[in-house]
Amino acid sequence: MKEFAIIHENGNVPDTLRSVPFLGSFAEDELDDVLNSSSYVQCEPGDIIIEEGAQDSRIYILLSGSVSVIKGGKTLAVISRAGEVFGELAVVNQDRRSASVAAATKAVCLAVDQKFLQDIKPRDENPSFYAALYEFIARVTAGRLEATSRRLSQVEIELRELKASMAQTEAAPVVVTPKKPRAKTVSRPRPTSKAASKVRRSAKAGGLKARR
Repeated sequence: MKEFAIIHENGNVPDTLRSVPFLGSFAEDELDDVLNSSSYVQCEPGDIIIEEGAQDSRIYILLSGSVSVIKGGKTLAVISRAGEVFGELAVVNQDRRSASVAAATKAVCLAVDQKFLQDIKPRDENPSFYAALYEFIARVTAGRLEATSRRLSQVEIELRELKASMAQTEAAPVVVTPKKPRAKTVSRPRPTSKAASKVRRSAKAGGLKARR
């Protein structure tokens, strides 16, 4: 994973960042401070961007590629839409990271160090700036909660349908068709060789009498 400083002229936001929704939340005169507190993070597949349990004060915006959200070794989600934000709860609290984020493909992120941002823009002196920041974070959180609610509703519907299907299967009577008895084949005893010889001699004798 490589990290690069954002080099730009004051008042001139790089074209690659113009379309990032996060930066669109701030006034033009505030963007320079945001970019001065930020860096580009270039990742290879498997690189750990955020580590579960670590303390980190940075917010990340995905610019290209995709990343996986992992908790306890299990992938919870994949973020692949450019402009999506992750790690935003670092702004709200100082708790340890609740999940890891790793690059699923080659990826480039914008990392905003909000602690450094607070040093150059103290909260008590810049209420409008932090109001815009918190409003953006609130919109991101609300969007994720709404998406989670929709998914939970869909899962609930699928569970109800599955239970109904299982109930119908259990209630359906089981029809057993009785098998027809197979006819018994009676086998006749085969005559012994002596008995067979007598039968043949008798048949010949009978034939001779008939001719006479």
